[in-house]
Amino acid sequence: MNEISISVIISTYNAEAWLEKVLWGYQTQTLENFEVVIADDGSGPKTRELLEKMQKEVKYPIVHVWQEDDGFQKSRILNKAIVASRGNYILMSDGDCIPRADFLEVHDRYKEEGYFLSGGYYKLPMDISKMITKEDILTGRCFDMEWLKENGIKSTFKNNKLTASGNKSKFLNFITPTNASWNGHNSSGWKKDILAVNGMDERMQYGGQDRELGERLFNYGIKSKQIRYSAVCVHLDHKRGYKNQESIDKNNAIRKHTRDSKQPWTPYGIEKRAK
Repeated sequence: MNEISISVIISTYNAEAWLEKVLWGYQTQTLENFEVVIADDGSGPKTRELLEKMQKEVKYPIVHVWQEDDGFQKSRILNKAIVASRGNYILMSDGDCIPRADFLEVHDRYKEEGYFLSGGYYKLPMDISKMITKEDILTGRCFDMEWLKENGIKSTFKNNKLTASGNKSKFLNFITPTNASWNGHNSSGWKKDILAVNGMDERMQYGGQDRELGERLFNYGIKSKQIRYSAVCVHLDHKRGYKNQESIDKNNAIRKHTRDSKQPWTPYGIEKRAK
């Protein structure tokens, strides 16, 4: 195995059916030398059994980083996964985002010292999310707009996320009104930069903890590049039982302090100390 160029960190929690589809997506990648680090926020034994089975069937190494179930503690498990990763470049995504075959190749092509990359996703309805098979993923059919339309997807501007390429995707990246923020489902950056700001703020539970990491990277002097129309993944639908307004409000206050203070380092990250 060549030296690992990208460590893909995928968060998951008791969602084996979706996670299996995502792992088949990484089997199709045109970029070869990567690892997948599963940031498992307290799943039961079925997730471990799935990963043991998949490791025998896929071409890339899978590292399983697990912690006891203590409610929604995604920031904490992401920090453990960052420490466990072996590549010098990290891509964060979720266990409900299936990557297109060129997904990692695009991140690898656009990566640049002093920057992180901000991607998006194409959200699928629940019926298609359930219907997608291993074959649909391995053939790339689940990214094909004609196939999706045959299964009920309407024609909208967002379909450009799947169909744009070359100069058109570059142009759409340039004109999109969406900020090039750190998005937990599709963003990447240098491990040394993420460690320099001390990873995720573990006080933060659901709601914007990924954006806050990006805001501290900005404070550290890192810029961002928009690749939402170039690095393509489809997002499988699911319920969000962990979503609550109290957590969102608390996180918004932390984010405001991060922006106002211009501090890059969190004392609530990988290392538990002030700097």
